[in-house]
Amino acid sequence: MNKIKVLNIFIENLSTGELLQQLDERGGIVFTPNIDHLMILQKDREFYNAYKMADYRVCDGQILMYSLQFLGTPIKEKISGSDLLPTFYQYHKKNPNIKMFLLGAAPGVAQKAQENINFKVGREIVVGAHSPSFGFEKKEEECSRIVDLIEKSGANVLAVGVGAPKQEKWIIKYKEKLNSVKIFLAIGAAIDFEAGHKKRAPKWMSNAGLETPYRLLSEPGRLWKRYLINDPPFFGLAFKQKINIYQNPFTDL
Repeated sequence: MNKIKVLNIFIENLSTGELLQQLDERGGIVFTPNIDHLMILQKDREFYNAYKMADYRVCDGQILMYSLQFLGTPIKEKISGSDLLPTFYQYHKKNPNIKMFLLGAAPGVAQKAQENINFKVGREIVVGAHSPSFGFEKKEEECSRIVDLIEKSGANVLAVGVGAPKQEKWIIKYKEKLNSVKIFLAIGAAIDFEAGHKKRAPKWMSNAGLETPYRLLSEPGRLWKRYLINDPPFFGLAFKQKINIYQNPFTDL
């Protein structure tokens, strides 16, 4: 099974290696749905429409993996945005044809991530980085400057880490203007992690499905509402899917 239905989207059942190979062959847009995304997808039509235009939607989160097992549709692998970015640049470590641009995080953080990644890889794989202003997605003039900055950098891979649903909507809105970019990665907090600005949960916690409580304890003021209020209803919706009574709030699936 290449695609697995979860609520009102489909997730590609790919390993990381298969995803990287397919991106090599034909490029594309990668979104990394997690439980928070799935809840936003129940009420945000623009986000839902953006999701339908992605070429790849891969499972981000161990809890979502467990949920897919509960639904009787286990998936090959968890591919979070935070794992995808380092895996991608290491995979292309010796490929001079891959040139990346990082868009996201707080002022100076994207540039620090650029420096750290290039040091790890041993070459200038990241050719540009920019931290946009707060609310930049609503400022057409700033967005036009960012598009111009990306195009002039020579990058053919764009990694956007400004949070969902902003990053996905921005990619879909501006992808046609980014003629040089062949691969788009929506990667959440990965730029912060690469810069050392934020600390990831230990690997064992992530693999055990404990990354959510770790992040909640790390950033309670920012994340409490997401994890304690917005996300828990997902499990009720997953149960509805299990017994075949879930209904897509948007009717054109």
